[in-house]
Amino acid sequence: MPKSKLNEAFYYALTHKEGFMNYLLDGNCSISNNLAENSIRPFTVGRKNWLFSGSPNGAAASAAVYSIVESAKANGLNPYKYLHYIFSELPGVIFGQYPEFLEDYLPWSPGVQESCK
Repeated sequence: MPKSKLNEAFYYALTHKEGFMNYLLDGNCSISNNLAENSIRPFTVGRKNWLFSGSPNGAAASAAVYSIVESAKANGLNPYKYLHYIFSELPGVIFGQYPEFLEDYLPWSPGVQESCK
């Protein structure tokens, strides 16, 4: 049946075939997004509480810090150590002129991994 849900599913699969095939190129990819869904769950649950952040800038700051903490966790770092590391090291970095310097402070960089595990 042309208007059935099954037909819609087949049409979607056929029109997005190239993207689906990319998944098969890397054996490390998970077919499920449960890890991503579970990591953002606390954020979505707490969203109602953040309605009263005081200002849009306060809400943006909360979201930024939450993103940093979750990125640290996803890369196997101690979030407290990572926050301490970036807050103590970044003020002396001239990343405004040299944005590539920020690469050394991302949670997956070897120096950060060594300092914040």
